[in-house]
This record gives sequence, C-alpha cells and structure tokens, in this order.
Amino acid sequence: MSDRFALTGARIFDGADWHHDAALIVKDGMVEAILPAGALPSGVSRVETGGGLLVPGFVDIQVNGGGGVMLNDHPDVASIETICRAHAPFGTTALLPTLITDTPAITAAAVAAGAEAARKKVPGFLGLHLEGPHLSIARKGAHDPALIRPMTEADQAALIAARRGLPVLLTTIAPESVEPARVAALAKAGIVVSLGHSDTDYATATAFAEAGATVVTHLFNAMSQIGNREPGLAGATIDTGKFYAGIIADGIHVHPGTMTLALNAKKGPGKILLVTDAMATIGTDMTSFTLNGRTIYRKDGSLRLADGTLAGADLDMISAVRFVHRVVGLDLDEALRMASLYPAEAIRQAHRLGRFANGTAADIVGLSEDLDVKNVWIGGEKVFAASTGN
Repeated sequence: MSDRFALTGARIFDGADWHHDAALIVKDGMVEAILPAGALPSGVSRVETGGGLLVPGFVDIQVNGGGGVMLNDHPDVASIETICRAHAPFGTTALLPTLITDTPAITAAAVAAGAEAARKKVPGFLGLHLEGPHLSIARKGAHDPALIRPMTEADQAALIAARRGLPVLLTTIAPESVEPARVAALAKAGIVVSLGHSDTDYATATAFAEAGATVVTHLFNAMSQIGNREPGLAGATIDTGKFYAGIIADGIHVHPGTMTLALNAKKGPGKILLVTDAMATIGTDMTSFTLNGRTIYRKDGSLRLADGTLAGADLDMISAVRFVHRVVGLDLDEALRMASLYPAEAIRQAHRLGRFANGTAADIVGLSEDLDVKNVWIGGEKVFAASTGN
C-alpha cells in the first residue's frame, strides 16, 4: 500500500465529532487529515471500506494476557507480541500488558521484556502496567497474598529505573502499602500511579490524589465501597475530579445500574474508562489456565478461582463498548471515547492516541453498523481483516 492513502466510504468519528461523506487521509503511519470525499488531493490512493464506521483504535490499560498467554507465566517479548496480536481483532490497537503481583525476579523480567518490546516497536505495545505487589491483603482479589508487600526504597528506585526504558509505566498500589512521599516521587518520575486493591478510606484516597495518584484500578472491584458515613475508595474515585478510573464492563464485575450511577455522578476532569482486565483466554477456546500456581476456570462469561473469586475478566474491548452502549445506554460517541480517548488521557498519551487529528497515530478500527470489527490498522498498517470484511 502507498505511504499515503485515503479510507473512504464510512462514517468517521474523530473522537469528538462524526464526519459524513468524508475520507481519512493517512501518511507515513500518521493521520494527516479528514477531508470531504470529493476533495482528495491528487496522488492519494483511495481505499474503499464498504461502509460502516471508522473510529480511533481502542486503548486498553489493563491486559493480563491473551492468545493463550499470561504475562506472569512468560514475561518475555514473544508473549507481549502474542498478547498484542490477540487483542487487535477486537479493536485494541494500543495496550499495556499487565503483570499481576509476582516475585521480584518475574517483575524484573517483565520490565526487561517491556523495554525490549519498546525498542522493537512491537505493534500495539504501549508500555507496562504493574498491578502490585504493593497492595492490601484485605482486598487482594485473585492476587497471591504471600507475594503482597509494602514498597521499600529499593522498590521505588526500581520502578523509577524501569520507567526510563518504557514509553508508559502504570503501577497499581494501595495506600496501605505505600507512603504518600513515594507516590509523589513516582509521579515526578513520570510514572502513572493508580490506586487499587485497597480498603482505604475517603480521606486517605483524596490525600493520595494530592500526592500524585491520578488513576483508580477497576472501579468498585477489590476496593472499599460507598457507605453512608464512609465513601471509601469507590466514593473518592467518583467525587475526586483528579482520578480517571477503569471499569470492567462485562455485566459481571459491576452491575449496569451501579455503572450508570457512577457515570452520572463522576466529577471531572478525570473520566471513567473501559478496561478489559483480560486474561489468557482472549482469542482462544481454552477453558482454564493457571496463575501463580492456581487454576482459573472459564465458565459462563467469567473467570474464577476454585473458591469462586473473580480472577480477571473474559472480556474484549469491542464487547465492552457494545455493553455500555446497548445495556448501560450510553451514546455511541461516549462509549467509543471510553475505549479510546479517555484511557489515552489517563496515561497522558492523548496527543497521539484516542482521536484523529493531524499528527496522531493512524490506529484505526473499521466497524460495521452492528459494531462488529471489520478491519484494524496500527500505524497505518492493516493488522486484521474480518473474513467478511473488505
């Protein structure tokens, strides 16, 4: 394909507005412009999409696995490549492979693999999310309690060193295991700090926002809930405008009514965004897998430990978009922003991801009118085409 081409024949959503009878111009892997379809410059190759929608690629900041692979089990570049490939058919063009609480050796290996993936420019690789080990045992979820521990000076230094080799580094911590001064140091080093797996109270959560935490991990899950006298971390997330918050929109982790309440009440500028919290099952027919030596079972749309504890999600991003649009009732514009623009903003990448404008990445998802993924481009290169697509 030419280094400069125009995608035509579809309605185009640029992250804010819809464009009809328009063309999306791509040059050298970047978006150049959106122009009327009848006003294409000479020499531009026309690629007819066959109708439907063209929308900014989805950005997933919490992806534990895919394609039969868990980052924890195989913290190497090959696994990162497999995970990125597995999620592309579902519209995810940029993601943070996520390491669940593990040993220092596994964490170091994942960081080294992430740095190598960044150097290799693995398509879809955005950086890393280290979820733990500095969490609260009281809200451990599926994390191994034997591996949860407080953050030390050495841990802080290791995270800051890791950030230097990664485009993005997000880490989930609990106030019970990390001092506010450490959060401030991490934020100053360019690390995105998220609060999660925590039983903390409202006052502490807001104090950590002041210290530099800007994201909350899977809102309502594995955290202190909203009470009449103590709003908890969930309440602080909604009432504190500084927090962006991921939410798992599978209808299992959070009730649609609860999602509606949170979306209506959320103070800005921080927004609620979609995450999959996906595991190895995505893109496969596997019925079980292991994490830290424990078996996780896939059944009825969920992933659970033997005791019934939810362990990540059997969810892809286009399914999450359809859920918040069709079940929760959000306008399609907002559902798409929750999967693209808002996560990009949360990790400070909205200058190049989550929208179409001159100079943004040509990460593009072609959807049918029924919101099925037809085509996916990463950096202007087509990485997926549905068998019935064009």
